[in-house]
Amino acid sequence: MSDCPFCRIVRREARADVVLEDDDVLAFRDVRPQAPVHLLIIPKRHVDSLAGAADGDAELLGKLLLAARDLARREGIDATGYRIVANRGRGAGQTVFHLHVHLLGGRAMGWPPG
Repeated sequence: MSDCPFCRIVRREARADVVLEDDDVLAFRDVRPQAPVHLLIIPKRHVDSLAGAADGDAELLGKLLLAARDLARREGIDATGYRIVANRGRGAGQTVFHLHVHLLGGRAMGWPPG
């Protein structure tokens, strides 16, 4: 999907503050952070949302969560707590239609979210 902004980041056609990359996953700082730590963790292969993931994507989905765990430790928010969010669809707030997990921390979070 050539016009997908996250695919453009993966291909290095758009700039991002990348904090983690391996063969399957890329993580970068959100340009409009909602917390002191706000990272986006994406599969490098285009998947439009969790609903678009195939049954065979279980390992890839697990890698996203393990990357979030590792980044929370690296960013120093593991002990104080953090939130992981994956929006699906416009009604849930998804604005970029490439599966991504938000990792948020560094401040107290209320429930339900705003």
